[in-house]
Amino acid sequence: YKSLFTEKRLSKLIKTINKLNPDILLMGGDYHEGCEYLPELFERLTHINVPDGIWGVLGNNDYNACYDEILIEMERNHIHLLEQSIDTIQRKDDRIIVAGIRNPFDLKQNGISPTQTLSLDDFVILLVHTPDYAEQVPIDNTDLVLAGHTHGGQVTMFGLYAPIIPSKYGQRFRTGLKYNSNGIPIIITNGIGTSNKNIRMFAPSEVILITLRSKE
Repeated sequence: YKSLFTEKRLSKLIKTINKLNPDILLMGGDYHEGCEYLPELFERLTHINVPDGIWGVLGNNDYNACYDEILIEMERNHIHLLEQSIDTIQRKDDRIIVAGIRNPFDLKQNGISPTQTLSLDDFVILLVHTPDYAEQVPIDNTDLVLAGHTHGGQVTMFGLYAPIIPSKYGQRFRTGLKYNSNGIPIIITNGIGTSNKNIRMFAPSEVILITLRSKE
């Protein structure tokens, strides 16, 4: 925010998500292109009606600038930040564990996933800004990874190929449902805004609705 994602589009986003009636909102980072936009952005996000709350991780841009301001605004607006930590969403006798990675580009500091301490019996969603982390680091006990960072390539050749992707694995983790080498599913969103250049071509902005169903 803002890039191509203007005030008008922010209002439309909130209306769109509310129409989907989600239970929780999970966010993948890279929130701003200037510290001055943070109070407005996070306050507006609280207008999204999610009974089980909002969780998020930070992206590389967030660690490069305005980190302290982001922490203040997320806490002020009751948005849960997950940095090498886990939280539990409880509903009667059922629960989902949400884990989040701090700066996934610094593997020396953050190269041990918090999911390692969990059980195979838990249902675990791992939030991480870049999908590369799910290939580079053991993420045992994870059932689903949610990532972004690639912007779907942002500019692609008819949605089939992106000349530039910020991933060590090229086209492999560009967008959509993918799997790491251990068969763990990764959903990679195109995200909402833009990076570097305010342009998108055959890589549309998106929010993703995920419906979980019991095996029973």
